[in-house]
Amino acid sequence: MKQHIIDYLVYLVVRVLFCAVQSLSLQTGHRFAQFLAFVFTDIIPVRQKLLYQNLQTAFPDLSEVDRHRLIKSMWEHLFLMGIEVALARRTIRDLNWQEHIQLIGAEPLLDLLNQDRPLIIVTGHFGNFEIGGFSLGVLTYPSHSVARTLDNPYLNRFIRDFRESTGQYLIPKKGGAKDIIRVLENNGLIAFLTDQAAGRKDCTVNFFGKPAQTFKAIAVTAIQFKTPIAVCYALRRKNAAGRFLPMQFDVHINGILDPMKLPPDIQSVNDITQWYTHKLEEGIRQSPDQYWWIHNRWKHV
Repeated sequence: MKQHIIDYLVYLVVRVLFCAVQSLSLQTGHRFAQFLAFVFTDIIPVRQKLLYQNLQTAFPDLSEVDRHRLIKSMWEHLFLMGIEVALARRTIRDLNWQEHIQLIGAEPLLDLLNQDRPLIIVTGHFGNFEIGGFSLGVLTYPSHSVARTLDNPYLNRFIRDFRESTGQYLIPKKGGAKDIIRVLENNGLIAFLTDQAAGRKDCTVNFFGKPAQTFKAIAVTAIQFKTPIAVCYALRRKNAAGRFLPMQFDVHINGILDPMKLPPDIQSVNDITQWYTHKLEEGIRQSPDQYWWIHNRWKHV
């Protein structure tokens, strides 16, 4: 009973904050995100040790000043992402989505979406991945996303209802195997976040020059169901001075791999997993301030 009360109080706080954010203009919300980024970087540094370790691994030649600037920009991106998610439904609509979202290299993906085949989209905690799913809904391509069920049942229901209202359908990461199979057997679209550390029994890939444990289930599923894999991410645009432009995105399709037409150098489960990991890394190297460096990506190595 005590835990239920705590969970509900936390849920109420989140709902109040969510309503407060929705009352802000996008410009005011962006300024608030910049202020929070300053607080989390310069006043009460959050996860600073892990952030420095991850950036040292990924970009060993980065100067101290550039590393600090990148961390601050990352926090701004994270807070701005939350504000954009809260405001997206009232800002981006069927008739104006092209004012906010541009598709880059989308023709092969759109061809697959219009075929009678299942499709797997892989992305990471990179860019505004919530907008990626939102944009598919706007384009009338409903997607299923695999996500971890939150421990707080009230928050879990709130986030699930919010995501599903924009055309996404959630499948629990734990115990969702039957739902995943059902979607693929019905030639559906399913999306995975692929950049979190997996257990030691999964496959090992190279990520920024260092071994990282990665889930092999995506590659196994793609081979089993002969399902193409598309690497996608929604990056926020910047102005000429390199500042973030809120609610302005380029959705990149950085590669498509078809298990029915594998190249000679990509044949195994590990090869496929390394391929999409490398494609994701390519994007992160171009926009490192839009990646979640707060994850302990290399913790099992």
